[in-house]
Amino acid sequence: MTDTVNVLPHMFELRDAWRKQNFKYTKEQQEQYDMLVVARRERVKYFYDEGIVATPRKEKKTED
Repeated sequence: MTDTVNVLPHMFELRDAWRKQNFKYTKEQQEQYDMLVVARRERVKYFYDEGIVATPRKEKKTED
């Protein structure tokens, strides 16, 4: 699995740069952002596969 410890802060930095650059990435920034998105999706998939995501509790219906 890819080291994804600091993915979100880097994505936020790139998003801020994107806003300041008239909503356009440079080629290098786009490549880096694409790589970070793949890493983030891989990390989230890992959480789902391992069952370590927060899910809403389903309440049992009781008949009175």
